[in-house]
Amino acid sequence: MAVNTTPESALPVGEVSRLIGGWIDRLGAVWVEGQITQLSRRPGVGVVFLTLRDPSYDISVSVTCYRQVFDAVADVVTEGARVVVLAKPEWYAPRGQLSLRATEIKPVGVGELLARLEMLKKSLAAEGLFAPERKKPLPFLPQLIGLVCGRASAAERDVLENARHRWPAVRFEVRNVAVQGVHAVPQVVHAVKELDDIDDVDVIIVARGGGSVEDLLPFSDEQLVRAVASCRTPVVSAIGHEPDNPLLDHVADLRASTPTDAAKKVVPDVGEEYERVRMLRDRARRCVEAFVDREERGLAHALARPSIEDPHRMIDERADHVASLLDRGRRCLGHHLDRAASELTHTHARVVALSPAATLKRGYAVLQRADGHVVRDPGEVTADEALRARVAEGEFSVRVDASVDAQADA
Repeated sequence: MAVNTTPESALPVGEVSRLIGGWIDRLGAVWVEGQITQLSRRPGVGVVFLTLRDPSYDISVSVTCYRQVFDAVADVVTEGARVVVLAKPEWYAPRGQLSLRATEIKPVGVGELLARLEMLKKSLAAEGLFAPERKKPLPFLPQLIGLVCGRASAAERDVLENARHRWPAVRFEVRNVAVQGVHAVPQVVHAVKELDDIDDVDVIIVARGGGSVEDLLPFSDEQLVRAVASCRTPVVSAIGHEPDNPLLDHVADLRASTPTDAAKKVVPDVGEEYERVRMLRDRARRCVEAFVDREERGLAHALARPSIEDPHRMIDERADHVASLLDRGRRCLGHHLDRAASELTHTHARVVALSPAATLKRGYAVLQRADGHVVRDPGEVTADEALRARVAEGEFSVRVDASVDAQADA
């Protein structure tokens, strides 16, 4: 229940501690799961002290139990083991300290751990964290590699030595962390996020040698999986445990079987690349030489053609043909003109011979009435009618004699 207080009626510390103790005493016993980080079993003391820690959230709570409760599991429970305890919360008023009084302790078996990991794996997969389309490609030649590993570990040595042997100029940004135990998850998560914030880091390798399922539990922690999934930098998982893959292998952009394998997959081999460049240069040289040879043969073939070898030859041959055609055309045209001239002369002579003027020159005359009509019949004229007579050298007027009508009548 809430307590009403004011600055004038404040509660003493002892009273507040007593009230908290009263509220906690109302809580019943609960089953609590965690990892044992500290274990104290003093000889002759009937109480065992231990610290239970949640590695995912970095929270710890003190646990006490009677010796006979712990002795029942003492052979299988040590520091670092995961356990579930049935305990009742207790409040120690003089120090204001919360603890758990355990009445039963059960170790968490490997089978149960694997079953929980499988459930977590399905849940994260359903969110799409393991989807292939989310995975980022690794750079061909990383300039700066972030490495998260144990201090002075074989995994660190394998990655550094193999990477520098393959590409001596490669640089590393190393973060040494705990790779097992209660401090592993927060330290690995912090190191990954710190390296991801460095713009020059091209790829991050999380490396550790092999180990038991319990030793590798930090690399299946949900907090670490989500931290890797949110990285903008490609992450390589090199845990080196073939039988069982931690969840980090599924969310990472690339999985390496061992730290050595990670170095080989992340860093190219300078000797192989030099040989590849040499082969490409030789291939390019052969292609260019083949192209030049082919073009030279084509050019030689083109130059061997008569039209290219003696370009004026065709023109000369065509010139003779044109001259022959021109001479033939001139002869044909001359014949046509001569024949046309002859026909024109003959036609002209015929026209001249048949023309009225020629007839008039032979002494004939053409009589025309006043309206211009030619007189062809004596009956067409009347007595005393004025006519015009046209002769070869001109014309003159004549008048019809009266005797003409009489002759016409007769």
